This record gives sequence, C-alpha cells and structure tokens, in this order.
Amino acid sequence: MEKAFDNCIQNQYSCIAMNRVILQVPMSKELKEEAQKASSDLGFSSLQETIRVLLSKLSKRELTLTVQEERVVKLSPKAEKRYAKIEKDMKEGKNVYHASDVDDLIRQLESA
Repeated sequence: MEKAFDNCIQNQYSCIAMNRVILQVPMSKELKEEAQKASSDLGFSSLQETIRVLLSKLSKRELTLTVQEERVVKLSPKAEKRYAKIEKDMKEGKNVYHASDVDDLIRQLESA
C-alpha cells in the first residue's frame, strides 16, 4: 500500500513538473553579458524574464521583428581629421559659443 501511495505521489509530481520546461540556448559569454545589460536597460529584472516575455508575445503572434543590416558610414581621412579637431576644440572650450536665450542663439546663427 505504501509503495502504491509513493507511486501516486511520484506520478502526480511528474505531471506537475511536466507543465514547465527548461530551454537551453548555447551562446557566447559576451553575448549573454551584453544581452543582460540591454535587458536591464529596458527595465527587465532578468534575462530570463526578457526571454519569457518575448516568447509569450511570439506565441500569441503579437511580436513583429524587422531584421536589417546597419550601414556603416566610413569617413574620409580628411573628414576624420576635421571631426577630431572639432572634438578637441570642444574639450578645450575653443570655438564654442553659448547662448543666454533663444534670441541670442538666433543672433549668433544669423551672424555666422
């Protein structure tokens, strides 16, 4: 009788446990760390929560994905040199103008 009771409990536990699964997704450590940071920045408490929300939306057909390549803009050597000078000037406070109000800004733009 005791063995039958143990089997019944074991079977019931197995049924309950079978309602949840563990999804394992191999990835690099760097990808996981970057995804955790992005997940946190979006307000999720964990990467697991992020994945659960995404899978839930996907399963309900409420998730739209757009995949596109980012176009990388490569500056010419002349442009790189120009922007490096602009950054240097800004850090040193050279050629930087401050406006006290909107009218002052408009005057500065018109005189340039």
